[in-house]
Amino acid sequence: MSIATAIDVIDLDAYAEGGPPHELWTALRRESPVHWCEHPDMEPFWAITRHADICAISRQPDKFLSAPGITLRQTVENIQEGEGLGAMRVVIMMDPPEHRAVRKVASPWFTPRALKRIDAAVDASARQLVDELAAQSASGEGVADLANEIAVRHPLRILSTALGLRRDQEEKVLELSNRLFAADDDELGGGNTPEEFQRLGMEFLQLFLPIIEERRKNPTDDLASVLANGLVNGEAMGPMETLGYYLIVFNAGHDTTKNALAGGIRALVEHPEQFARLQADPDGATPLAVEEILRWSSSVNYMKRTAAIDTEVNGQKIRAGESLVMFYGSANRDEDVFQNPFDFDITRDPNRHVAFGYGEHFCMGAHFARRSMRAIVLELARRVQHWELAGDPDWIRSNFVVGLKHLPVQYHIRG
Repeated sequence: MSIATAIDVIDLDAYAEGGPPHELWTALRRESPVHWCEHPDMEPFWAITRHADICAISRQPDKFLSAPGITLRQTVENIQEGEGLGAMRVVIMMDPPEHRAVRKVASPWFTPRALKRIDAAVDASARQLVDELAAQSASGEGVADLANEIAVRHPLRILSTALGLRRDQEEKVLELSNRLFAADDDELGGGNTPEEFQRLGMEFLQLFLPIIEERRKNPTDDLASVLANGLVNGEAMGPMETLGYYLIVFNAGHDTTKNALAGGIRALVEHPEQFARLQADPDGATPLAVEEILRWSSSVNYMKRTAAIDTEVNGQKIRAGESLVMFYGSANRDEDVFQNPFDFDITRDPNRHVAFGYGEHFCMGAHFARRSMRAIVLELARRVQHWELAGDPDWIRSNFVVGLKHLPVQYHIRG
């Protein structure tokens, strides 16, 4: 692909075939870090590929706006008006000062101290999932798709519990999540037409509205109650704002974490020397290993911003109204920030990745995701005796939240 057009930075088929375009990003960082891109199916945009430029843009939310939309394709923001999803408003697509006021509703629940309330549930989920793998045979040996049996299931169980979903509702919410964030994948999605997103919104409404009503009548200390009874500037959120909060907390928390975990498991399988380091000191090595997994996987591939005024980025003139796409996956391989960025190194420290974004919209669920991932990585480090790929990993046909939908692994796990 010629750097002149750079279509592969966003082309869905390219992501489905080989994942993120690291070779092209490397060329762009070196030759054209603020690069104008045109694609026949999408709006034109500036591709932002350097770590420093992404941080600079993220520090200026008054100049680079989220509200006009955060993606280039028909996902949440392209159907802001109308029925279903179109009637919902989500915090990730708000700008200051509204964003800060709405963010305060849930952010206290996600602090490290507050998250201690779910420690037992997080650890129990990790143990149970690895137990199930070990139980496939008397010897603890088997073959499984770890993208689905581990990476999908672990955050699904924890977030479902926090948001008041019953165990028998997990499959439904997983289906809805796939249809939202993998709409262009024939296996996982349901299409990206306005009609499909309206149906999808109504199904989310039917799922979460009874929980909202119940938590308003009988609040507990769970996240579902925090959102259902949240106040913005002293006033209760409307039903669509509340529902939008449920939607973004679940889908952003689940899809990003499960894709990071799938990519991390693959990296540990394919780098046995790094997995051996982890196994030598599971408790001590896991925190840094999770940070490297986050950098390596970069499951949130990009975020779009819209220039509010005529401005410049890295010397390039940007006109008001033009779109800028910040490629976090590229920033997390930036040679100016990371030594040997294409080495998977679980001892990397410091690790100034932007897997959770940066600045105003830094992910409020970052501590939650880290806690969830550490539990699974630690459990696997303690119990896996051997593993290797049992087939080719398969990428989701998505350019926004990216990752593996299948990861076949042959393993031997202690019971």
